[in-house]
Amino acid sequence: MTHIPTEKEIGLRIDAFVAEREEITRSAIQKLIEKGNIKVNDRPVKKSYKVEALDVIEIDIPEPEEISVSPEDIPLDIVYEDDDLIVVNKPKGMVVHPAPGNYSGTLVNALLFHCKDSLSGINGEIRPGIVHRIDKDTSGLLVVAKNDKAHNSLAAQIKEHSCERTYEAVVVGNMKEFEGKVDAPIARHPYDRKKMAIVKGGREAVTHWSVVNSYEGYTHLRLRLETGRTHQIRVHMSSIGHPVFCDGVYGGLHTKTELINASKINGQCLHARTLSFTHPTSGERMRFESELPKYFTDLLGKLTLK
Repeated sequence: MTHIPTEKEIGLRIDAFVAEREEITRSAIQKLIEKGNIKVNDRPVKKSYKVEALDVIEIDIPEPEEISVSPEDIPLDIVYEDDDLIVVNKPKGMVVHPAPGNYSGTLVNALLFHCKDSLSGINGEIRPGIVHRIDKDTSGLLVVAKNDKAHNSLAAQIKEHSCERTYEAVVVGNMKEFEGKVDAPIARHPYDRKKMAIVKGGREAVTHWSVVNSYEGYTHLRLRLETGRTHQIRVHMSSIGHPVFCDGVYGGLHTKTELINASKINGQCLHARTLSFTHPTSGERMRFESELPKYFTDLLGKLTLK
């Protein structure tokens, strides 16, 4: 696909430019650059190349490789399904797609068994059908595309922010206001590559939050994503001093040990509660809601209202 930069895009690094134009990860972009699949004015470039006016940028995304992940008969909590898409309620502890060293027991393995060959191939070898993801220890709703048309439509809605997603979380500490917004760019952590961080020059990230209930030392929040960056809610809440409860990566373990032990929560208390999008074929606006899971309500039952 050929692109010409707009005035606002002049000066962007080529990897940032491609990330804005195509729904693919930064790691995938890096691989495309290394293989010479991204060219500027018919020449391969390095990832540090900065886009100039009148550049002709060609992005060649190869066809997906043959799936090498095995279908597995793993129960799925299916909220909705038709010929174009499937909405599932992912349990806490399930990885969405395989990764090196973890090729079984994932949502993709379960989807391959359930959907057979009816999943889009846009995301490549080990992520068929996956339009967006939620972390292993985050529970809740996500939509999976069953064909390329649906995948393109849903990906465009996410990019345009018309796919609405709200989460609920318990965070450490009490908020000074009833509602607010965190607007801070996110990128890979400069020293710990397994983490994300607030980084100047990172990708735009906006999270809206409001208080559901206040407890002694903790707050039940509702959060709406305006963008969808990796670990966005966890990074943003930690950055304002209110990490998600039991998030061992971003500071949510700095709380009462006895409460963590009593709650028996493994990983952050974060649930993808609602999901809303326009159906790729019918044009109907669809909205789904997932009840708070038992681990979440059990924790709320152990807290004391303020």
